[in-house]
Amino acid sequence: MQAIVVSAFGGPDALVEQRIPVPEPHEGEVRVRLCAAGVNPVETYLRAGQYAQLPELPYVPGNDGAGIVDACGANLPSGAPHVGERVFVAAARARRCTGTYAEFVVCDASAVAPLPDAVPFEQGAGLGTPGLAAADALFVRARVRPGETVLVHGASGGVGTLAVQLAHRIGAVVYGTAGDVRGRQLVERLGARRAFDHHAEGYLDEILAATQGRGVDVVIDMAAQANLMKDAKVAATRGRIVVVGSRGSFDFDPRALMKADLDVRGMGVNNLRPDELDLAMHALSAALEGGMQVIVARSFPLEEAADAHRAVAERGKDGKIVLVMPGSCA
Repeated sequence: MQAIVVSAFGGPDALVEQRIPVPEPHEGEVRVRLCAAGVNPVETYLRAGQYAQLPELPYVPGNDGAGIVDACGANLPSGAPHVGERVFVAAARARRCTGTYAEFVVCDASAVAPLPDAVPFEQGAGLGTPGLAAADALFVRARVRPGETVLVHGASGGVGTLAVQLAHRIGAVVYGTAGDVRGRQLVERLGARRAFDHHAEGYLDEILAATQGRGVDVVIDMAAQANLMKDAKVAATRGRIVVVGSRGSFDFDPRALMKADLDVRGMGVNNLRPDELDLAMHALSAALEGGMQVIVARSFPLEEAADAHRAVAERGKDGKIVLVMPGSCA
């Protein structure tokens, strides 16, 4: 099969297309013939060797994809997908994943879920890691309830667009921020009551005004190094702030939390317990059945994985970068 292999850590050109054997599923695993694979920022850090836990070299990158199950190992759990079923792959928490930048991937059956016929494979490929992150932030860490007010700070990206839709679909009142008009229009179309320009002076006051001065119950933050003090200003008393992403450190005044009894909660999908992973996967599957959209910003052929990694590093894109496998997946 064709696959992208990293044999030495480095820049995007470390992603080299090679022909390697098709992997075989072990007990409790399935093999998926992939039609598309999702590209995530964490994969650029791993490829560069700039991450706390690095894979052994050589390796095939990727945890997210979509395609058709073509083989199953023994002793699959109840409800596991069957051969011929359309599925999405969310293998960030899998015991084993052979890498989705390839024509075939093998992973735990629990990391695979049905993909509705109406959802294109490219959208399904963009669901895994950002979908788990959005569901983890909302339902595991923040425990969002219907009727609560949620601000998604940085709502037009891969995690943000899914968080907006998931929160809206359970009956939360959702607000979002985005840096350009196109992004704000997208966020509102996906279910946010209003989207604010996080580059504009005074936008925090606008958020407070939209909530009649009360603030929001939950903030989901994609860039805590820039926003955490701002989150504290717009959070309601005893509000919860969930840090999904941060690109550095900063000065922070703990009194901002003390003033309103605020909770700051970190999260990482690698920390999901099995029951929490099941919750997240069920939430994503149900939302897909209900018409949730995965926004794809741009698609690249598998052999252009290096360009896909360069695109992931660009600012200002709305949605996911995906790789499309050679051949047809009609």
